[in-house]
Amino acid sequence: MALEIERRFLVKNDDWKKYITKKTLIEQGYLSYKLDDWIIRIRFNGANFKIALKKHIENFTNFEFEYLIPNSDGEEIMSNLTNTIKKDRFFLEIEKKHWIIDCFKEKNFPLMVAEIELSSEEEEFTLPTFISKEITGLRNLSNFNLTTYPLSTWNKQDLRTLEKS
Repeated sequence: MALEIERRFLVKNDDWKKYITKKTLIEQGYLSYKLDDWIIRIRFNGANFKIALKKHIENFTNFEFEYLIPNSDGEEIMSNLTNTIKKDRFFLEIEKKHWIIDCFKEKNFPLMVAEIELSSEEEEFTLPTFISKEITGLRNLSNFNLTTYPLSTWNKQDLRTLEKS
């Protein structure tokens, strides 16, 4: 069984940049239309396409099954999607933990989200200095939701979600 145990946070400053080990451009789109069911995502990471099937289980644990597909198939699928996002993904290593920073582009700029994948929900870790507010489980900040309701369309009340703590 493939499980993803992930915590997500807003980023409050650029202190994370000194920990970068790798960078890639991510383009992804969704073949699903409901957040409450299985999510089917296609992602291009600059080299290849992957299809992922995801479903929320509880807290911050999801089923996640991911498969490589031929680039020609991926290009055809992506060209027929309207609910897509682009982001620069930065890989970091801090205190032997692997973090990801997603810097969203286009209609979701200037959103920056930090993610850490854990081996269990109880795993302990130290929050780096660039971390702000935890957004794990906030539906309006899911990648899926940001494709149909991008940050640039949010009203003032929705934007309060992003206020730094």
